[in-house]
Amino acid sequence: MQFVFDLDGTICFKGQPLTKEICAALDECLAIGHEIIFASARPIRDLLPVLPEKYHQLRMVGGNGAFRNAYGSIEVNSFDKDICKQLFNMIDAHRLPYLIDSNWDYSYTGEPTHPIYQNIDPLKSAKNVPIDSLESVVKVVLFTNDSEIQKSLEALPLTLHLHQNEGILDLSPEGIDKWAGLQELGVTKNEFIAFGNDSNDICMFEVAKESICIGNHPVAKEHATYQITEDEVAKMILRMSEKYNTQEIGVK
Repeated sequence: MQFVFDLDGTICFKGQPLTKEICAALDECLAIGHEIIFASARPIRDLLPVLPEKYHQLRMVGGNGAFRNAYGSIEVNSFDKDICKQLFNMIDAHRLPYLIDSNWDYSYTGEPTHPIYQNIDPLKSAKNVPIDSLESVVKVVLFTNDSEIQKSLEALPLTLHLHQNEGILDLSPEGIDKWAGLQELGVTKNEFIAFGNDSNDICMFEVAKESICIGNHPVAKEHATYQITEDEVAKMILRMSEKYNTQEIGVK
């Protein structure tokens, strides 16, 4: 069975690396013979540092599906030039602070005290460059939850997630979300277990064999098979690993 894990708020918390307890549960999941795939809103650049190096060879989806990392090879989906122009015009008109990710480098104008800033390029492997110097535009975070700006963005051909608690609008190219990214890796409907905690995980929950919502997101939890707390994550990983190991053995 394939197990798909979101990172922030699901198996890592407050930007900290995975705990020993969660790592032990993931190790047991792998030892049984399951595959683990990580699916995060973070670009691959910022996803790797919170994972132990032993997991770096595992397949990953980043940027809510816009990045795929398989066996060390990163592929991306970028916004087309016309959409970029409209987004940049909106940023200028409303003087919006932003984080824009390219294939590896990025452009950031938000506050250095914002929690997102603490998670950008912790290994200092990329450059913060002017917006017009980016090689491409793969993911856009706007630091606003203004409803009128949101409505304007919803009229454009792109994928939008509102993270109300963080006060941000998270944008990906049209048709790109975590489920789309997983399909690019060959994951199929009803053939994986999904762990997540936020609105950008709903697309996975809807097509997973079983889904686990960590925390109390008002919408995500309604689409999940189970709702658990942060303290229950490791036990649930082990529970699902054992459950599907038993089922698969029974089929053979």
